[in-house]
Amino acid sequence: MDRAQLPLNALRAFEASARHLNFTRAALELCVSQGAVSQQVAALEARLGVALFRRLPRGLMLTDEGRALLPVMADALDRIGATLDRIEGGRPREALTLGVVGSFADGWLLDRLPDFERACPHVDLRILLNNNRVDLAGEGLDLAIRFGEGAWHGTHAQPLLRAPLTPLCAPALAARIDTPAALTRERLLRSYRAEEWPRWFAAAGLPCPPLRGVVFDNSVLMARAAMRGQGVALAPPLLFTRALAAGDLVQPFPLAVDMGGYWLTRLMSRADSPAMADLRAWLAAAVQAG
Repeated sequence: MDRAQLPLNALRAFEASARHLNFTRAALELCVSQGAVSQQVAALEARLGVALFRRLPRGLMLTDEGRALLPVMADALDRIGATLDRIEGGRPREALTLGVVGSFADGWLLDRLPDFERACPHVDLRILLNNNRVDLAGEGLDLAIRFGEGAWHGTHAQPLLRAPLTPLCAPALAARIDTPAALTRERLLRSYRAEEWPRWFAAAGLPCPPLRGVVFDNSVLMARAAMRGQGVALAPPLLFTRALAAGDLVQPFPLAVDMGGYWLTRLMSRADSPAMADLRAWLAAAVQAG
């Protein structure tokens, strides 16, 4: 094969896909679409006249030809990278894909991202929002921040923040709520965790009224509905400090119930990469700093 005609983009797409055994994660690393990676690999397979992967429902498997090509490609790219690093005198960048539940991303992480970029310039962070129901392997995530009690099968969980829930609402609505019992006359906005309002009313010593209406899978969206006077949200005030300080939301009662916290999770079968370890350490320090 003529060196000048080497399909370099296709070879990079193959190497990244073979390393991750997932087109989506390869696409995130290469900053292209999943379809572009799949097409590049298919074009390389057509040019070579062999299949390099078996496409499975939940990922990829290398064929014998793919296994033969991977170490050659990995070695070549490593040598190129090492040479460039020596020339530039810098630390190689490492891609890291992080899934984050929306409330934590909007209420805590977003304001601190510039600090992370300064502390870890070698980490090429890609953030994917989720609604707390994540499939680390299937979605190609290195790590995920999620809400709960830290008990997810096959998953290592590092605690980050406890986040008790309390009613939050618009100021005009708060003006007519003088006791917890008054909430029974208001529209209570629901999350997909059906036990939250019953737990709060139990803590208040009251029966929970019937719950009806839209179910939200995102606390940020539910809080925005509350800001617009559409009802009362049960949400963590810790993550809505800006809206509370601005007066867009009001916390009418001090009573809060602890339904869990935010955790940094990874598969137990997945060892920490240097970038994963750096993010883990930065998160722990940032949480401690407040």
